[in-house]
Amino acid sequence: MTHPLEHFLSAFQHAPVLCVGDIMLDKFVYGTVTRISPEAPIPVLSIDRQTEMLGGAGNVSLNLEAFGAPNFLLSVTGDDSVATKCSTVIEKCAHVQAHLLPDATRTTSVKIRHIAGIQQLLRTDEESTAPLSSTMEKQLLEKAENLLEKASVLVLSDYGKGVLSDSVCQKLINLAKRKHRPVIVDPKGKDYSKYSGASYVTPNRQELELASGLPTETDAEVVTACRALLTRYDLAGIVATRSAKGMSLVLKSGEVFHIPTEAVKVFDVSGAGDTVVAMLAAALGAKASMLEAMQLANVAAGIVVRKPGTATANLEEIKQALRAKQSGIHQELKVKEWRLLAEQLEEWRAAGLRIGFTNGCFDVLHTGHISLLAQAKAACDRLVVGVNTDASVKRLKGETRPMNGERDRAMVLAALEVVDGVILFGEDTPEQLINKIRPDVLVKGADYTIETVVGAKFVQSYGGKVVLANLKQGYSTTNLIEKMQVRPN
Repeated sequence: MTHPLEHFLSAFQHAPVLCVGDIMLDKFVYGTVTRISPEAPIPVLSIDRQTEMLGGAGNVSLNLEAFGAPNFLLSVTGDDSVATKCSTVIEKCAHVQAHLLPDATRTTSVKIRHIAGIQQLLRTDEESTAPLSSTMEKQLLEKAENLLEKASVLVLSDYGKGVLSDSVCQKLINLAKRKHRPVIVDPKGKDYSKYSGASYVTPNRQELELASGLPTETDAEVVTACRALLTRYDLAGIVATRSAKGMSLVLKSGEVFHIPTEAVKVFDVSGAGDTVVAMLAAALGAKASMLEAMQLANVAAGIVVRKPGTATANLEEIKQALRAKQSGIHQELKVKEWRLLAEQLEEWRAAGLRIGFTNGCFDVLHTGHISLLAQAKAACDRLVVGVNTDASVKRLKGETRPMNGERDRAMVLAALEVVDGVILFGEDTPEQLINKIRPDVLVKGADYTIETVVGAKFVQSYGGKVVLANLKQGYSTTNLIEKMQVRPN
């Protein structure tokens, strides 16, 4: 079922966004801790791997890229290797046109997070935070004026690293006003006078409280705090992100809207604010109302917080989430086609999570199945379940099977807390699927031996583990169906 907001997604490609602000490199160093340093009472991180991705204004652009929205990224960097890495990442993007102005007197911001398992131990920052020189400010504003001719929306992504000084913000806002472009600001700090005259600002709850000097716990308090800022700084509206309490839109016209948060497991909130800003900008450029834009942003943020690190949400994920929301069946998000599952697997592995796999027909779900799935999840961090399609079940079980269609079977499994992903497969065995997934743990029932488990040798070849789950005696789908078919005289 198509969601009413979906038509805006296809219009993103026709509404370029200009994003100006602080660009940075987010570096994640993953490892394990098994001992305390003899030099000081601190953990020793044994490094396994490292990843790098764009942060700040760069992450806003990457989110727009994931949405298929063309955008211009304008920032000032140092003349250093970190700036080169940022440029290399952007060069791979199909929809981002970067204008990174080098300044040899500055250091490109880099944040390094040291992580053991999923626990962050330490973050180190290297950066310049001084305002731009008059020469660099002039170059930035001239470039922005030219790019605004092509852009439909201006985003100011302020991370307090010096690019968006009070002077630069006011000049950019005035430029956009003259060209009739809406301005969305991801704000920083207590004083919003630098954003005066912007269309919308997007503070989180704590930022809203800091800027307004007012409490922000309840809906009514949030509205009062927003209205104080609207009047004080001549803003058209405020989108307040409130974590578990959702999002609130307060307009200068007096209208107020509260949207509950998407009900999801939160893995990491890093970059979720960038996702919100990017979606608001793309949707406004596609002629959505601010309420419609916020609804889309809420869905996109709900996808991103389920992912580790500084992440994005792509169009397919957003469409799937919208349709799940429309149907009211959120487990649809767990039932994935291979491309989306492959992306999910990559994200889980990047976070150091062990991936488990099991499979079956699961025609009539019973206690035996629940026990097997629970044991499978206990052996891993994320459990993927392969489900035979209707055609393959008929080949394996006969023409009278399955009792329930493949989509229904997949949805019932996805509703279980222990299941993290479900994928249908049409072959008689899951061998091809196992080869593609490369699970860390392969689980089957104890009625098999390790030698007879399909895919066992392959999984063991790269150091994976095969687990035989204990079976609940007396539970069998075939037996249950036979009982259901018996009628008393």
